[in-house]
Amino acid sequence: MAETWFLATIWIGLALLATLLSIWFRIATALSEIVVGTVAQMVLGAVLGASLGVGDSWIKFLSGTGAILLTFLAGAELDPTIFRQKWKEATAVGLLSFLAPFFGCAAAAHWLLGWNATASWLAGVALSTTSVAVVYAVMLEFGLNKTEFGKTLLAACFVTDLGTVVALGLIFAPFTLRTLIFAGVGTAAFLVLPWITVRFFGKYGGRPSELEAKYLLLLLFGLGGLAAWAESEAVLPAYLIGMVLAGTVGKDHALIRRLRTLTFGLLTPFYFIRAGSLVSVPALAAAPMVFVVLLLVKMAAKFIAVYPATRFFENPRQEGMYSTMLMSTGLTFGSIAALFGLNKGIVDDAQYSYLVAAVIASAVVPTLIANKLFLPRHLLRSGAGRTIVIPPQQPVQTPGGTP
Repeated sequence: MAETWFLATIWIGLALLATLLSIWFRIATALSEIVVGTVAQMVLGAVLGASLGVGDSWIKFLSGTGAILLTFLAGAELDPTIFRQKWKEATAVGLLSFLAPFFGCAAAAHWLLGWNATASWLAGVALSTTSVAVVYAVMLEFGLNKTEFGKTLLAACFVTDLGTVVALGLIFAPFTLRTLIFAGVGTAAFLVLPWITVRFFGKYGGRPSELEAKYLLLLLFGLGGLAAWAESEAVLPAYLIGMVLAGTVGKDHALIRRLRTLTFGLLTPFYFIRAGSLVSVPALAAAPMVFVVLLLVKMAAKFIAVYPATRFFENPRQEGMYSTMLMSTGLTFGSIAALFGLNKGIVDDAQYSYLVAAVIASAVVPTLIANKLFLPRHLLRSGAGRTIVIPPQQPVQTPGGTP
């Protein structure tokens, strides 16, 4: 047991180091955790001949739980009111933002890079995402989350990522009797959960025993286990549960804050550090242009699809370009899809490394372009009620620090 505690100490130490690096260099914590995981595994292997124990069952469990809760929280951030008001624009922009890079990156992986069909479709899924957390952080930074423009953009992000999660489950899950059982049970659960949850919390919630968290974990583990039994992915029901409970759980800010503390304080570092530790640096060094091609194709496909859609719905040019750049970001679901492909043997270590590198770069490059060249400054005052001034020493991150 001593070995387990010492290994846990190393992992938490790496998580703390990643957090400090994110503060010092003003980058997202999840990004620094992935980089720290990559470097730590390389140093331990080359210098000490040791490893981070990424194959240990307890590390896999904490990593998987982090991915599930992170996915649930992303779904719970949906604003149902804005989505009802602007559903046409959000749906159109979101679907195009998913479909164009999904097919474009899959085609590039197959025809330009020579990947087989299954790996190419996985590349399309991984690079079709939009990072809700990155977009949300930018909205909070400038007060745009309070504007109709910002809320519509966030709703479009959810549509994009819903397409990604559904595609991941449908393409790579075999259609068997288990699939039908999972679909039936899941559909029934999603229909009744909003009604049951609000009444259950109203009668028994608000106690120090954290009944609400246990209830949600029961749902997430139960439906996640059912998804795994049906040979799908546990993040699929987690995202959908978050969406259907956005009007109830999502409005309980105290509960969401407590869940974020658990998720970002303990669980997601295991997920992102483990994801980074699986990146093959020699593979990237051997063929850097592969990662560059994947990144450029994703950004080009997003631009071709999203910008005309924003103009169709009468967004001014600057807002349209800003939306397009932010819709080009990716991180969480892209890394989840890439790691899923590696675990299932769909992609090899080198292909996984190219995908994760492209996903990480897409979290940084489009955001820098958006804020440098296309920030709609005329909306800042109306959005936040005042001019936003961010002190240079204060890093802006998502709650919990995950992009």
